[in-house]
This record gives sequence, C-alpha cells and structure tokens, in this order.
Amino acid sequence: MSTEPARTPARRVPCALAATALALLALGCLTAPARAAPPSPGEKIADALRESPVYVDPAYEQAVPPDRQRRLVHQIERTGLPLYVVLVPLVEGDPWGGESKQLTEVVHDRMGGGANKEYVFITTSETGSTWLDGREWPGEKHQAREAASVVGFEDEMKEKSLGARVARAVEIVESGDGRELYEEATADLGGEGAATGGGSGERGEEEGGRGPGLLPLLLVPAGLALVGGGAFFVVRRRRSAAPTPFSSPNSVFASARAADERGLRRRAHDEVVAFGEELSEAEADGGTAAGSAAALQGALDAYAAAGTVLDAARGIPDLAGALALVSEGRDSLRAARAPAGRPARKALKLTAKQKPQPALPLCFFHPLHGRAARRIRWRPLGRRESLLVAACEECCTAVRTHRAPEVLTDRREGRDVPYFEVPADNSLWAATGYGSLGEETLTERVIRGDFSRTAKS
Repeated sequence: MSTEPARTPARRVPCALAATALALLALGCLTAPARAAPPSPGEKIADALRESPVYVDPAYEQAVPPDRQRRLVHQIERTGLPLYVVLVPLVEGDPWGGESKQLTEVVHDRMGGGANKEYVFITTSETGSTWLDGREWPGEKHQAREAASVVGFEDEMKEKSLGARVARAVEIVESGDGRELYEEATADLGGEGAATGGGSGERGEEEGGRGPGLLPLLLVPAGLALVGGGAFFVVRRRRSAAPTPFSSPNSVFASARAADERGLRRRAHDEVVAFGEELSEAEADGGTAAGSAAALQGALDAYAAAGTVLDAARGIPDLAGALALVSEGRDSLRAARAPAGRPARKALKLTAKQKPQPALPLCFFHPLHGRAARRIRWRPLGRRESLLVAACEECCTAVRTHRAPEVLTDRREGRDVPYFEVPADNSLWAATGYGSLGEETLTERVIRGDFSRTAKS
C-alpha cells in the first residue's frame, strides 16, 4: 500500500503533458495567421501601376501590343505628370460594374495617397472602342475628362488604333488644352452640348465619368446624327436591359475589327485589289505546279466572288464576307503554287494525322478576329443540338470557360443581333458561318448566286 500513492502521479505526468501539448497545438491552429487572400482586381492593377504607368489587360494586347505600350510609357514619363493608363474591358457584372468611374475610383483608392495626392487616369470607356474616359484627383487641373473625350470627336482619330487614341489623349493632357479642344470639336453640335464641354467636376461625376457634356449630347438627336453618337444611346439602353448570351464585351478589336463601316470597306477594297495583283503575278510567271489548274481557277473564282460581294456590300457582315472570300482565294492560290505532292501510291500510306488538312476558315463567331485556330463543339444557349465550328483562340477560350464569345452582329429590324441568328434564307453568312458550316465553299455559293439571292431578301 505504501508504494501505490507514489506510482499514481508518475503515471499521470505523461498524460498531463500530452494534454497540454494538444491544447497548445489547438491554440496555435486557432491563432495561426490565415493564408493570404489573392489580390483583388483593383489591387492587382494598382500594384502593376507602381511598376509601370501603363496597364493593359490581356484582352487588349492585340490592339495595344508591347512595343506600343513601351512608347506610351516613354511618352508619359516625358510629361512628368502623375498620369496612368488603365485599359481593361468594361462589361456588366465585372468588378467595376461595367463603369469607368467605378474602375478609377477603386484603383485610385488602392494606389493610396488620399484625395489630395495628384493622380490622372486615362481609361477605356463603357461606350465603345472609339471613346476614352479621363479622371483626376484633386480637381480638374489637367482637364483629363475633356482630353479623353475629345479624342472620340476628332476625325483623324476615328480609324486609329486604341494605342494611338491613348497617345493622343496623353498629348492633350500634357498640353492642358483639353477643354478648349473639346469645345472646338463639339462647337458644330450647337447649344448645350458645346456649352457644357467644360462642366463642373460634380456634374461630371454624377454623369458616370463619361466626360463633360456627353450626357447632354446623348439627349440631342441632331448631335447623335452628326457624330455617330447613336452607339452611346444603344449602349445605355442595353445596359439597362438583361444581358443576352451573345452581347459583345467592350473589348477593343484589332484595327480592322474596331474600324467603322467606311474604314472596313476601304480595307476590304485594298485586300481585293492586292489579291488581284497576286493572281496576275501567278498567271504571268507560270510558276504554278503541274496539275494545279483547278486550284488556280478556284483562286480566280474567289477573286470574282469577293468583288461581287464588295460591290453589293450593305454593311459590315457583307464586308467581312468579302475578306473571307479573299482568304479562301489565297488558300487556293497557295495550293496552286505548292510543289507537286508525293506519288499516289505513297500517299495511301499516310495516316489521317499525316495527311495535309484543309485550311481553316475565318473565326465563326467574329470573322474579323482572323483565321480560326481549331474546330470546337459549341452549343448555343437554350439549344439541345451543338455545332462544330471553327474558332480563333480567343473564342475557343471563351467557350471552354463558359463565357459568351465576342460575336459579329447584324442590324435587323432596328436592333443588333448575332449575325448567325438572322434566318439563313436572308443571309449567306448565317447559312455558312463564314465557311464553318456546310460542305461547299463560300466561293461556290457566291458564284452560284446565293449571295445575290439573300441580298435581295
């Protein structure tokens, strides 16, 4: 009995130590710092701006490539101003609510320094690729809103790339003449539109940061007609409605994609003329391979078809069709110039992967994206059946991540709709997907008269 009390504490010590260790471990788990959350979109942009005054979202890299970004950086550095450029897509449901005002306010807040530290921002606008927005803190010393807004009114800038427009806005900010230039550019709009060009800062913020005097312009029908501001009204109306699965994001296209109809018509004309010259050279040098007469004839047919479509083109979808026909024709011309292939008995030994594949057409969703990268399965929203279509990398990624791809629209009954939603009897492009749908080529369909038939409907 004398030894029992001495052994009991000895047995309890390890248990007590273990319990204490577990308690400390649990306490450590509870008090351990949480894993750092990833930076918010605003923090990400602010961090990038601390390294470079130009931030370009990947969606804009084609329109503002790295060399143009570097030139913008050098231009901004030469001004000596606290000026920053932020180019991101602005769409409903994004972190900024689709508003440039919200974007700049968030980024300004993340940059720090308070309301009295000087910042000037040039950003993309929710009203389309022709327009830029400008905001600054504190006050309006550099007239950033007017400087950004006036670029959209200058005739010489209408067909320029996004990078060129931003460079022009930076130039105007540096000059300090934004308000004067804005008033000059809008003087022929008359009355309130021009008079309010240099409106107060409070008024500009109430109008969503679209630049001084733009909201009054939206309310002046004559102004809409003169400057093509109908796009402003369309965007405002669409923003108040439920988004459609094919609504185009406000991303900036490459130069051809961003061009207005007049600019695109000029480009299509130049492409058709250049292709005709290539055909003339091919016929003159006699350098086509033996047995390529059919391919050369296909190229000539495509040239004739492109001319037919260009001459009768009534809008951007038709002009895109002319470019698609030129693309088909150049594929045929390359085939005509290709060296003779292997003997047929050897060709039979090639596997399906080894056999040369026909060139892909232009992107089904938006032919002005250029050549498709691959074919993908795509099921339109609300439909059971799927389609095999050719799409560019950008649109392939959108479909793969369940986002709405950017689509070419057509004007029907007073509204813009995805071109492929137009009845096939009324649109050759809806019937063919610019080469993605059907066995026949666009050239064959146009030569047969399909385009002329749909153009009359």
